Amino acid sequence: MSTPETAVTSTRTAHHRRYLMCKPEHFTVNYSINPWMEPANPTDTAKAVAQWQKLYDLYIELGHEVELIEPLAGYPDMVYTANGGFLIDGRAYVPSFYYEQRQGESPAFADWFRANGFDTVMPKEINEGEGDFLLAGDVILAGTGFRSAGDSHREVSEVFGREVVTLTLVDPRFYHLDTALTVLDPVVEEGRTAGIAYLPHAFDEASQKVLAERFPDAILVSDEDGAVFGLNSASDGYNVVISPRAKGFEKQLRERGYNPILIDLSELLLGGGGIKCCTLELRGAE
Repeated sequence: MSTPETAVTSTRTAHHRRYLMCKPEHFTVNYSINPWMEPANPTDTAKAVAQWQKLYDLYIELGHEVELIEPLAGYPDMVYTANGGFLIDGRAYVPSFYYEQRQGESPAFADWFRANGFDTVMPKEINEGEGDFLLAGDVILAGTGFRSAGDSHREVSEVFGREVVTLTLVDPRFYHLDTALTVLDPVVEEGRTAGIAYLPHAFDEASQKVLAERFPDAILVSDEDGAVFGLNSASDGYNVVISPRAKGFEKQLRERGYNPILIDLSELLLGGGGIKCCTLELRGAE
């Protein structure tokens, strides 16, 4: 007789994913554009590369495809490729970065998308790609409050012809949506709701209410796990790559039948990024 946990586990399926990553060859922290960045603290580029390599190797080991974009000197945050665009059905919406220090990344990402056959859409509005846009089933969850502007939510809706749900972030530590919410089911059967996990207190009351109504079965993560970027994770529907410090979240995932895999990106956290920040979903045309 199977245990309840085994029964739950059997319902989870790992789906093949295709990601874009960027090796942190130029990683350092020489300016501050989020509360995590302290230029006075030393960074170790070799350590950042070694940690990043473990994440890359894990994705390959899990059977996923990983494409690489060439890192540009002078753009140490380019490793956080999730901010480099938002892609659905072979169409790529290019970012327009809020801070001047990252604005030179946008043309490089646009060129990469074009060269790799994506229908590439240049933005009119400030947006930071998959940092603030997450696809949950047929709906786009869209963060605002610190980086992507509200007008970009209208624009992204027009680009992809999908419903956009605006979520307002209120804690500067969680300045992108992907630091406070993760989509656990990248592929969702018709009529079902995507599994998500989120940190309630990162959002204003109205957004908390929307999330509770739309995702009543969501995993609610503790402030303790949120503060170590536990939610900045990547899931294929079964395997969920998370920070080893998010102990409570790890337990919650196991209880729901997911398989948490621990990867330490402590060096890259010095720049305010984690696993998801380093991972851009390349959703091609079906």
